[in-house]
Amino acid sequence: MESHRVLHPGRIARLRDELADEVLPDLDLLDPIDLVLDELDYALRPPVHEGRTPTYGSFVAPATPPHTWAAPTTLTVTVREASERADDDTRKYADGRASFAVRTEAGVEGLIVFDRSAGSERDLVVLADVAGGVIVQRDRWKVVRAVGSFGVLRWDGLSWHHEPPVSTWLREATSGLDDETSAAFGRLLQFAVHDLGARGVGALLVFRPGEAAAVRFEERLSAPPPLRLDRPSDLAPLKQVLGQIDGATVFSADGTLTHLGVRIVPSLEAEVEVDPYRGTRHTSARRYSFDDPTAVVVVVSEDGPVTVWRNGLLVGRSEPDDD
Repeated sequence: MESHRVLHPGRIARLRDELADEVLPDLDLLDPIDLVLDELDYALRPPVHEGRTPTYGSFVAPATPPHTWAAPTTLTVTVREASERADDDTRKYADGRASFAVRTEAGVEGLIVFDRSAGSERDLVVLADVAGGVIVQRDRWKVVRAVGSFGVLRWDGLSWHHEPPVSTWLREATSGLDDETSAAFGRLLQFAVHDLGARGVGALLVFRPGEAAAVRFEERLSAPPPLRLDRPSDLAPLKQVLGQIDGATVFSADGTLTHLGVRIVPSLEAEVEVDPYRGTRHTSARRYSFDDPTAVVVVVSEDGPVTVWRNGLLVGRSEPDDD
């Protein structure tokens, strides 16, 4: 038996307050807020059919026409009009991977269909930048997210989490690096936030534009293949292996994987001068960045938040620091 959605104004009001109190005080960034909240409410509680909860995706008030998205995304885009159907009928066709509803002030006006899946968080960030507006999605892991100029909001079933746009991290994290090296680190940070953090894969990622003689690694695994962050086809095997190992993963200045699963050995000076921070992974990252001041070190927590270290200092974090 199919359950039908009932829209409760009080529930929408509570969602608004929850977002403002917990993750995004400036709700104007979710413009148009009423439409985004309605779509989020649907994604959080879609109708259930025969015990199955469907995935879902929608573009809320896109600012650019879909025919302009093909070149920057390499996707073939088809638009299907839906003016003759009820909103919830059209929503049933939107899987949040290759098909998305189009939500405007007039309601669900149509369906956007891509020639291949574009439902990863990384894909949604690109699409939101190209389309403007906000993308709302419920994925097959039951994670609900909103993606837009504010970054990414994620609901994991227990709480909301906010990832600010990666661009807001880069200036301080890459100070003194040339443009090419900064771009390579930007790809690493995108991977950390939108591939690893989005799937709860914890990791310690070391980006080494230079060589520090004092740094020591204990290599415990065989040499990895030279996977590169600028090759989209290399990201899937990289994410796969990082979900199965411990230790640090090291990348060169051009974003090539050089070491995998290594144990970082801090200098005596780092152990004395650099205080512990949170758990073992964060402390190792902090002390490593002290020993190798040219490096940028990224820690991805298993529950999603990402921190960035440089020269022993915290230079970026995706959640408020309550320590």
